[in-house]
Amino acid sequence: MRVVFASLLSLIVSSQAAWAVEVTSPNEAATSQHAPPTASIQPAVAVQKPQATTPSGVMPVAATNGQIAVASDKPLTAEQIAKNKALQDAKVKALVKDQATRLQQLEKANLEALSQNQELQLKNDSLGVQVQVLQSERSAQMFLYGAATIAVGVLLGFLIASYVYTKRRRQW
Repeated sequence: MRVVFASLLSLIVSSQAAWAVEVTSPNEAATSQHAPPTASIQPAVAVQKPQATTPSGVMPVAATNGQIAVASDKPLTAEQIAKNKALQDAKVKALVKDQATRLQQLEKANLEALSQNQELQLKNDSLGVQVQVLQSERSAQMFLYGAATIAVGVLLGFLIASYVYTKRRRQW
């Protein structure tokens, strides 16, 4: 008993060291404070980034996500804004058209699935009726077999009884 108690006590003492909280110095605590999350938020407007010029001295134009960004520090002109808007409108129209075709395909597939579902339900109902008919026929057949068995049994009973009765009369 003493050995068990001593080993249990030493186990508890050693496990408390695992639960101990690490104490840090004030310098480490200051550097490990929580910093605000640095999740990148994508702006709705294209950010213009300076790019290298080509040998001809013309700044290249980059098209990303439907937005044209000219690599210069100048603000966008009305013509460039109109081009950006036209590009965005074209992409939106393409997406809408694509979604419309997908929607039509889904509706067509849905209608086909519904018609198949109705056909299968009708087949299921007809098979259910056939099962009920077969079960009732089987029970009627069993009823007839039972009635025939009882009739044969009664007939044999009368025959055996009359044979035994006539045999007794002869012996007396």
